[in-house]
Amino acid sequence: MSDRLPSSCLNRCIGLAAATLLVALLHSAAPAQAQQRRDREPNSVYAARRAALAAQIDGPIVLWGFTGREESSHSYLFAQEDNFYYLTGHNEEGAGLILLPAKTDAPSTSAGGPREIFFLPPKNPATEKWNGTRMSPADPGIEARTGFPLVKPFSEMRATVENLAKTYANIFTILPYEKENGGYPHEKAVVDWLQLVAAQAKLKDIRGPIEAARRIKSLGEINFLRTAVDLSDQAHIAAMKMMRPGVWEYQVAAKMAYVHAVGGAESEGYAPIVGAGPNSTALHYDILDRKIQDGDIVVLDVGAQYSGYSADITRTLPANGKFSPRQREIYEIVLGAQNAALAAMKPGMSMCPKGDNSLDKISRDYINSHGKDLHGKSLGQYYIHGLGHNIGLDVHDPGGACNLSPGQVVTVEPGIYIPEENLGVRIEDDVLITETGYKLLSEKLPRDPDEIEKIMAEGAKERGREKKGDN
Repeated sequence: MSDRLPSSCLNRCIGLAAATLLVALLHSAAPAQAQQRRDREPNSVYAARRAALAAQIDGPIVLWGFTGREESSHSYLFAQEDNFYYLTGHNEEGAGLILLPAKTDAPSTSAGGPREIFFLPPKNPATEKWNGTRMSPADPGIEARTGFPLVKPFSEMRATVENLAKTYANIFTILPYEKENGGYPHEKAVVDWLQLVAAQAKLKDIRGPIEAARRIKSLGEINFLRTAVDLSDQAHIAAMKMMRPGVWEYQVAAKMAYVHAVGGAESEGYAPIVGAGPNSTALHYDILDRKIQDGDIVVLDVGAQYSGYSADITRTLPANGKFSPRQREIYEIVLGAQNAALAAMKPGMSMCPKGDNSLDKISRDYINSHGKDLHGKSLGQYYIHGLGHNIGLDVHDPGGACNLSPGQVVTVEPGIYIPEENLGVRIEDDVLITETGYKLLSEKLPRDPDEIEKIMAEGAKERGREKKGDN
C-alpha cells in the first residue's frame, strides 16, 4: 500500500469499522428465498477438494459464502458463491469456512484437532417463520449433514481468525479482482474484515488454485451438466415446434423456461437470449420485446441450470420454418466451421486464438475461406467472439481453455453476425473432453438445417391438429 496523508489512516479505520458493522447486519437476517440444490455430490467429494487445496498452502484459508443480501429484490432466489459451493456443497446464506494447511512444517494451534471448521448462523425461529428452515450449528447431526468435523456459530469466527493470526504469517482468501468497479463487494467485505481482525497477517489470494481445480470436472459434475444439457435440448426442441411469425421473443423464452422447470431445473444458467431479425446480430441481446416477423432469422441462446451447473446451447431458426437461400448459406458456413473444430478436438488442443493447436483458428480459417458479404469481402470480420469457453457452476467457468484436458466441459460456438443483412447465426454445443477426443453432450439436439426444418414442420402440423380439435 502506498503512503497516504495521516488523515487517511482515520478514514481507513472508520471504513473498516463500517465494514464490520455491515458484516453484522448482513448476517442478522435471511433473504426472501433460499434452497439447497436439487442434488449435490457426496460430502466426501467436497472434503477431498478441501484437502487437496489445504495441501498447497502454508496458512489458513478463510472464506465466506454469500450472505443473502447481495441482492435486495424480493424475487431473488439465493445462489451460493461458486468457489465456496465447490468446496462445501452448501447453498444457504451466511456461512463461513476455515481450512488449516496440511503441510507438516506449518505451525498449528489446534493440538491435533480438526483442520476444518464450518461456521453457520445461529437458529432464528422468527426469521424461519418467513423464510423456511435453515441449518444451524445447534442442529443434531449437523457435522454428518455438512461433512465437517466441527461446526460452530458464525459469531465465533472472528475469535478463531484472531487466534490463528498470532501463529500464521499468511492468511489465504479470495481477493477482489482489480477492475474499474473495484472488484466484487462480497470479496471486498471479506478482505476489509480480515484486515481488521488479522491486521498483522499478510493476505494472499487463493482464487487461482480453486479455479484451476474447477477446470476438470468430477463424475458428479459431469452428470449434473448432462442433465442440464438434456433439459436444454428438450427446451430447444419445444422452441422449434412453437416458432412461427407472430409470436414474441419473450414467449419463446417463457416456453423454454417452462420446459426447464418441469424437468427439474432450478433456473436458467443465464438470462435467455431470443433475438429475431436485427436482434439476431446482438450477442447478449436480452430485451425480448420483438414480435417475430416472417423472414426473420432467430437466435436462441438458452441453457438450463441443474444443481448449480449450467448448460450453454444456441440454435438459429428460420421464423417461418424455411431457411432462405442466404440464411441457409450463412448457417451452413457456421456449421462447417463448428464441424471443422470438432473434428480436431482432443486433449492438447486449444480454444485460444493463437498457436498451431488452435481450434479457434481452425474455425476462423473455415469462415474466412467460405462465402462473402454483400461487398465481396470475407466473413471473418463478422465472427466477433471466441470459439468457446468452460462451463460448470458458472456458464463461463474459470480455469482457462488454452490447453484442453480430459474432464473439461467446453462450448463450441462459432458465429457470424451481419447487421447490414439483419442476419446473425450462432450454433453452440456443449462438449466433454475425453482421453482420446470428445463427447458431444448436446448430440440429441439437431444441428443440420434440414432436420431443424423437419421439426419445425412437425410443430406446425401439431398446432394445426390442436386448432382443428378446438373447432
